[in-house]
Amino acid sequence: EKITRLIEYATNQCLPLIIVCASGGARMQEGSSSLMQMAKITSALYAYKYQAKEKLVYVPILTSPTTGGVTASFAMLGNLIIAEPNA
Repeated sequence: EKITRLIEYATNQCLPLIIVCASGGARMQEGSSSLMQMAKITSALYAYKYQAKEKLVYVPILTSPTTGGVTASFAMLGNLIIAEPNA
């Protein structure tokens, strides 16, 4: 939820966005709410990149480990993707 709010704030203020990603993947114990958060973040990033008034820059920084849904969703949507070895 905090990441979604950050993206919405950056969209409204026309600010560049840098997110440092580190995730070993969602666990079954976290339930469906963790999956829905990834969808919310991806939707907010879509609005940030394509519906904003200005061309905005999104740079994800992938640290080790970054796997699972984070990689499949918002980590690979950046204008420039920076990754450390084994990320």
